[in-house]
Amino acid sequence: MLTPVGWGVAAASVVLYAAGALLGYPEPVALAVGGFLAVVTAVLWTLPQPRLSVRREITPLRVVRGEPASGVLHVTNTGRMRRAGMRAYDACGAGRIEVRVPVLRPGVAEAIRYTLPTERRGEIPVGPLRLVRADPFGLARRVREYGEQQTLLVRPRTVAMPLLPSGRNHHLEGPTSDTAPAGTVTFHALREYVVGDDLRHIHWRSSARTGTLMVRQLVDASMPQTTIVVDTGADAYADPDDFELAVDAAASVAAGAARMNFPVRVLTGDGPLVETRGGAHDVDAILDRLARLSRTAVAHAALEVARRVRGGGALVLVTGGRGEISAAGALSRRFDRVVCVRVRPDAPGPGLPGVALIEISDLEELRAAWKGAAR
Repeated sequence: MLTPVGWGVAAASVVLYAAGALLGYPEPVALAVGGFLAVVTAVLWTLPQPRLSVRREITPLRVVRGEPASGVLHVTNTGRMRRAGMRAYDACGAGRIEVRVPVLRPGVAEAIRYTLPTERRGEIPVGPLRLVRADPFGLARRVREYGEQQTLLVRPRTVAMPLLPSGRNHHLEGPTSDTAPAGTVTFHALREYVVGDDLRHIHWRSSARTGTLMVRQLVDASMPQTTIVVDTGADAYADPDDFELAVDAAASVAAGAARMNFPVRVLTGDGPLVETRGGAHDVDAILDRLARLSRTAVAHAALEVARRVRGGGALVLVTGGRGEISAAGALSRRFDRVVCVRVRPDAPGPGLPGVALIEISDLEELRAAWKGAAR
């Protein structure tokens, strides 16, 4: 197809030819013929379709925000002619990356490596590869797509965080609740034996009285659960980078608790985002879900979701504004500990009884303040 320059040359050639023919001047006619020949030559130059095989690799497919990620294009010329003078652009998110394609000899594969942008968190679609073949004068070009689209997942940054102490200790024979996570510390109730139960937990006296094997159900009533609420309202953050820091802070708290095998749930104003029982295998699920989290234009009361879930453990609110902090004080009775993390505050936040306020401008400040709170 003709470029804007090519269309301009073609239009100018028509005008010159018409003017020269009407006025009887041979010079404009000669210029017009030269322009026509240049346009036709450019079209013929870009007309052949390169026969290429393109395969892309992304290493790694999951990366922490700011860490390096690379794309590798394996391009093979499956035709019989050598190919040169081609420019390639690999689509990457909303932009594109220019890839330098060397001279491709027939039957020879070339590996081309380039850097992918990881400054922003989220799912970044990569591909397809657009190969541009243009004539030397830029009058015509042909664009063809090769390869399939792949996805690079950029996760939030995290720092190592200790577990925030929470939970209430109970006497070994004291009351518990059905919502306490399963464990091996506190007696909760008697129930019928099912296949797989530990025989050491059989309560023989009750079994003899009822004629049915009964086992002691034990729970760990002090197992702390960490509930993280992320404020996703666009009006809570003065800058997009502030929201990125908020997600990094939430990911650090959640991943730190999960790595220590404690249950974690992450909430937003739109509802629950992820809930895990804890463990190193759950860290990937938490980071993958937070990688896809985005700001919302419609304001949601993030803590309204926390009011509808089971209380207990630690509640951590991550926000950039002041409004949600004031509402967090009302939840101090439902949770053993309430912490508000405010990113890049423009002014000191309100001090509330029963609520610990941590104001940060980067993750290192969060880690230092969090260690103090954990002690």
